[in-house]
Amino acid sequence: MGVLHKTKLLLAGAILTAGAAFAQPGGQPTVGVGDPNTTTAGGYVNGTWKPSLRRDGAIDIVEHNHFLTPHQAIREADVLWKKRIWMEVDTRQKQNLAFRYPGDEESGGGMYIEILIDAIKKGKVTAFSDDRFTSQMTADDVLRLLAAPPDTAYKERVDGTTEMIIVKHDWNPEQITKYRMKEDVIFDKNIGRMVHRIIGIAPYKDIMNEDGSYRASTPLFWLAYEDVRPINVKYEVYNPENDVYRITWDDFFEKRLFASYILKSTFDNVLQDDIGARKSGIDKLYESDALKEKIFNKEHDLWVY
Repeated sequence: MGVLHKTKLLLAGAILTAGAAFAQPGGQPTVGVGDPNTTTAGGYVNGTWKPSLRRDGAIDIVEHNHFLTPHQAIREADVLWKKRIWMEVDTRQKQNLAFRYPGDEESGGGMYIEILIDAIKKGKVTAFSDDRFTSQMTADDVLRLLAAPPDTAYKERVDGTTEMIIVKHDWNPEQITKYRMKEDVIFDKNIGRMVHRIIGIAPYKDIMNEDGSYRASTPLFWLAYEDVRPINVKYEVYNPENDVYRITWDDFFEKRLFASYILKSTFDNVLQDDIGARKSGIDKLYESDALKEKIFNKEHDLWVY
């Protein structure tokens, strides 16, 4: 009994010491597991983001380790039916506002487009100029598309003379309001259900007129989704329901927590035209819903017949 009592006292003392070391009022934040001020697994992606210098919260947060779950391979012999669709995600819709969340210590301190640009600049992922991934783009090519080229201006000196200066323009992540995704819809008889596999993703930038009015949207680059998944799994997404339960961007896409509408498909579309080429206005949304219903009915028919 004496040995057991002594062991309990030693354990209690160790726990109290660890708690006191972590929660030092007014002291420097403790570094290590459980420190809420450590950077996320992916690191901060916004240069203006400043992490908290004190413990910001009442919960002792442990380090969040997220692991990438690889996709199950699909054999061609198991595919009973397949179609390809192109979708558009508007980040201004309520369900898609997570794309515009400015970030925090857990999410990485940046919007989703900033996560992608940071990965491109650091060479973690390769950008392409088309959705078939045939032409690679460098980080400089991407940055030139994001921001306007530098301008020259003249500044007056104290002595009355003028000097020419170079004015650099920073890119604004708020201009990225849409994403286009290409995916395959496959009925896999091995698992007996319809499988949606995203193939590529492209951010779209709004082009504005000189008076500030909207002109059009243009794609910046395409990324292969399998290249992006290791990046997505390192950053967490804002959860409107519960701040404790935070999922990663990989979970966000795999669980299809976003809202989208179909822009193009291979359903009776020999010329590979967008829906906008034959429909306009609200009729484009009706056509998108009709294609979604076709996919639903096809899965039902394969099960019944």
